[in-house]
Amino acid sequence: MTRTAVGEAGGGEESAEVIGELIELTRQRRHQLAAIERREAELVRHARQQGYSWQQIASALDISKQAVHKKYGRR
Repeated sequence: MTRTAVGEAGGGEESAEVIGELIELTRQRRHQLAAIERREAELVRHARQQGYSWQQIASALDISKQAVHKKYGRR
Protein backbone atom coordinates (compact mmCIF):
# COMPACT_ATOMS: atom_id res chain seq x y z
CA MET A 1 0.00 0.00 0.00
CA THR A 2 1.43 3.38 -0.94
CA ARG A 3 1.42 6.36 1.35
CA THR A 4 -1.34 8.00 -0.69
CA ALA A 5 -3.42 4.85 -0.51
CA VAL A 6 -2.98 4.81 3.28
CA GLY A 7 -4.99 7.99 3.68
CA GLU A 8 -7.74 6.55 1.52
CA ALA A 9 -7.93 3.40 3.63
CA GLY A 10 -9.76 5.22 6.41
CA GLY A 11 -9.15 5.65 10.08
CA GLY A 12 -8.06 9.28 9.97
CA GLU A 13 -5.32 10.71 12.14
CA GLU A 14 -4.94 7.64 14.35
CA SER A 15 -4.33 5.41 11.31
CA ALA A 16 -1.74 7.85 10.00
CA GLU A 17 0.11 7.59 13.33
CA VAL A 18 0.07 3.78 13.18
CA ILE A 19 1.31 3.80 9.59
CA GLY A 20 3.98 6.34 10.52
CA GLU A 21 5.17 4.05 13.31
CA LEU A 22 5.28 1.09 10.94
CA ILE A 23 7.33 3.07 8.44
CA GLU A 24 9.77 4.13 11.17
CA LEU A 25 10.02 0.59 12.55
CA THR A 26 10.78 -0.74 9.07
CA ARG A 27 13.48 1.91 8.61
CA GLN A 28 15.05 1.01 11.96
CA ARG A 29 14.93 -2.72 11.18
CA ARG A 30 16.70 -2.22 7.86
CA HIS A 31 19.37 -0.07 9.51
CA GLN A 32 19.94 -2.64 12.27
CA LEU A 33 20.07 -5.56 9.84
CA ALA A 34 22.64 -3.73 7.72
CA ALA A 35 24.77 -3.10 10.82
CA ILE A 36 24.50 -6.78 11.81
CA GLU A 37 25.51 -7.89 8.31
CA ARG A 38 28.57 -5.61 8.37
CA ARG A 39 29.62 -6.89 11.79
CA GLU A 40 29.10 -10.51 10.75
CA ALA A 41 31.29 -10.01 7.68
CA GLU A 42 33.98 -8.41 9.82
CA LEU A 43 33.93 -11.30 12.30
CA VAL A 44 34.03 -13.92 9.56
CA ARG A 45 37.04 -12.16 8.04
CA HIS A 46 38.80 -12.10 11.43
CA ALA A 47 37.96 -15.76 12.07
CA ARG A 48 39.47 -16.76 8.73
CA GLN A 49 42.58 -14.68 9.43
CA GLN A 50 42.94 -16.51 12.76
CA GLY A 51 42.81 -19.86 10.98
CA TYR A 52 39.26 -21.00 11.66
CA SER A 53 37.81 -23.32 9.03
CA TRP A 54 34.73 -22.59 6.97
CA GLN A 55 33.05 -25.46 8.82
CA GLN A 56 33.76 -23.89 12.23
CA ILE A 57 32.46 -20.53 11.07
CA ALA A 58 29.39 -22.12 9.51
CA SER A 59 28.64 -23.95 12.75
CA ALA A 60 28.91 -20.70 14.71
CA LEU A 61 26.50 -19.03 12.28
CA ASP A 62 24.18 -22.06 12.27
CA ILE A 63 24.31 -22.34 8.48
CA SER A 64 25.92 -24.76 6.05
CA LYS A 65 29.59 -24.61 5.13
CA GLN A 66 28.57 -24.06 1.51
CA ALA A 67 26.33 -21.12 2.44
CA VAL A 68 29.00 -19.33 4.48
CA HIS A 69 31.64 -19.93 1.82
CA LYS A 70 29.32 -18.67 -0.92
CA LYS A 71 28.50 -15.54 1.07
CA TYR A 72 32.00 -14.70 2.32
CA GLY A 73 34.48 -16.86 0.41
CA ARG A 74 35.31 -14.44 -2.34
CA ARG A 75 35.69 -11.29 -0.24
